[in-house]
Amino acid sequence: MKHITSVACCGYLAITGSAVLAAAASPFHDQPASVRSLPGDNLPPFEMLDDAGRLVPAPPMPRAAVRRGPGSAAESSARAPALDLAIEAARAAVTSCAAAGYRIGVTVIDSAGEARVMLSADGADGSHVFVAMRKALAALAFKMPSSTLSAHIAGDQALLARVTPAMFIAGGALPIIAGDELIGAIGASGAGGAVLGRQDEICALAGLNRIRPRLK
Repeated sequence: MKHITSVACCGYLAITGSAVLAAAASPFHDQPASVRSLPGDNLPPFEMLDDAGRLVPAPPMPRAAVRRGPGSAAESSARAPALDLAIEAARAAVTSCAAAGYRIGVTVIDSAGEARVMLSADGADGSHVFVAMRKALAALAFKMPSSTLSAHIAGDQALLARVTPAMFIAGGALPIIAGDELIGAIGASGAGGAVLGRQDEICALAGLNRIRPRLK
């Protein structure tokens, strides 16, 4: 497995400062092999095939290695919607689109850009949640609906320079804000329509509106 660190892919995560803890340095994490890898796509560099097709054995684990047992330390302190609210928002978005006749995938991410909740509607293509996450990354990084970003980016080189290969620039995602603080984003993908992402964003908004009064 290649060990490639991409500054371009992950630079926008600086908004979280020290929110992401040192767990990523443990023996259980490896850097993504592509600039298009999504945040959190850090895989163990063992018990998987390497570039030559060999299964890499697990190394001896030091006593200080991460042991994810009861009472272990949190892996991240990134701000995010509470789990129950994130689930409720994703479910509301899926239900809203289902009522309109669309099968979508929805992803809620935290302020570090990592997945909080992913839901795929019955009968939906399972890839939609990953496109939804890429839209959500754009909404998070630019602190605006991804449709707004899509409408302005072609004529704004400054905006374009901040786009990473992990983002999908189309309507369908909204930042999640509690008070004055950006705590994540919700993205939807898979709905049809003449305007790419318009229906997705309507459904994402339905999910966000469901939980907005209770965000903190």
